[in-house]
Amino acid sequence: MKKLQGILSIDQGTTSSRAIVFDKDANVISIAQKEFPQLFPKDGWVEHDSEAIWETTLASANAAIAQASTNGVSIQCIGITNQRETTIVWDRETGKPVYNAIVWQDRRTQEFCKTLRERNLEESIQAKTGLLIDPYFSCTKLAWILDNIDGVRQKADQGKLAFGTVDCFLIWRLTGGESHATDATNASRTGLFNIHTQSWDEDLLKLYNIPASLLPEVKDSAAEFGVTLKPLLGEAIPILGVAGDQQAAAIGQCCFEPGAIKSTYGTGCFVLMNTGEKAFVSKNRLLTTVAYRIAGKPTYAIEGSIFVAGAAIQWLRDGLGIIKSAAETTQMAKGLEDNRGVYFVPALTGLGAPYWQPDARGAIFGLTRDTGPAELVRAALESVCYQTADLFSAMASDGVKPSSIRVDGGMTANDWMTQFLADILDLPVERPDVLETTALGAAYLAGFQAGIYDNLEELSSQWRCEKRFEANMDKQTRKDLLAGWHGAIHKIVNPN
Repeated sequence: MKKLQGILSIDQGTTSSRAIVFDKDANVISIAQKEFPQLFPKDGWVEHDSEAIWETTLASANAAIAQASTNGVSIQCIGITNQRETTIVWDRETGKPVYNAIVWQDRRTQEFCKTLRERNLEESIQAKTGLLIDPYFSCTKLAWILDNIDGVRQKADQGKLAFGTVDCFLIWRLTGGESHATDATNASRTGLFNIHTQSWDEDLLKLYNIPASLLPEVKDSAAEFGVTLKPLLGEAIPILGVAGDQQAAAIGQCCFEPGAIKSTYGTGCFVLMNTGEKAFVSKNRLLTTVAYRIAGKPTYAIEGSIFVAGAAIQWLRDGLGIIKSAAETTQMAKGLEDNRGVYFVPALTGLGAPYWQPDARGAIFGLTRDTGPAELVRAALESVCYQTADLFSAMASDGVKPSSIRVDGGMTANDWMTQFLADILDLPVERPDVLETTALGAAYLAGFQAGIYDNLEELSSQWRCEKRFEANMDKQTRKDLLAGWHGAIHKIVNPN
């Protein structure tokens, strides 16, 4: 009997590597996931063992393929989506990283960023890259590796090393070093890529003292990225789609029209709005980024980035041990009539948009003798919604006023949080039938390149709303809660 065709989506995230096999109708055939350790060598530093990223990716991919095979499905092509900005440098001959992956959350380059801002470079950098000066982006992480790891600068100057974001590293490994490539969405998050010319920028390379020989080829988001070595996944499979996780989620949510907006709640929270062919420049410290690039034509988006969302719940679980699983949080929050005046500003790795304060640190306000685990859990869930409200306020100041929002990511399985989000935004919140929209977006790109789909826009008919949350909070309560939040965050942003 002839096997059915499936698309393998590799979703390499901040805390785990996942692999999902979809059929052409966006149904999940199989799924596998493996967590890996988070490394915190110093205050504000966040690293991953690149080999752990590779091993968990390979293991989860093989597990998903094996499970799909038992269901009569073979893999036609691969899409890759990844944690963005995370920076890896490896030896071109051996394929071995010269240092741990420096994660997007890492803050070690904040002093370097401060000197760049003091030189009044932010406006010119934003004009080219759409990004602000912040340790978040790959450029200063790469410069740090070159300047601080023994022998790396010399090898880089000799053309012996390669740089890439996680997608690029995985492509290199999967193809046995035959392909050193990334896509335009990931390139647009490095701080080295001119989003208008769609090329690496020579002036920025000089600014950060980065040899051009390190850089990968930048391809469309749907393109031929190479073919996997047969021993790795059991057969040679073409890699045909790549996008950074937040752009992939927007594609999975079918945000193809200008004005379409999605918000993903994973380790962090990221709001993206499609702006079409126009690279819209925010006056309120939001980012301009490439949403996707098809047939050489870029589509742009504006983005608000929150560094800590689900990571706050993970911290309550792993750091404080007050919950055993994220699944407990729904009932814990629901069991309280209100937040009892407790506010949690989860600046565990600094603050992202619209504040952009890399040196900010987290704090909990309003603690009393009767504050317990439930109050802390509810404050953590609420904080994600308040931060989203801050992003929407910034967008409103830029003249952007959405009528609804599509959400995804693991946190949105929590009905209490998703309802509170609708209440605090005073907007309908739509949760899709398939929550794995990040992986789905990568699968859509690969499927498009493989000819499974004629165009991306036709996929909109596959999007299905599983549940719509309507705002039902009274205006005064919303106003009071936001006032409490802004009072708390003001003490972090302006401690004096």
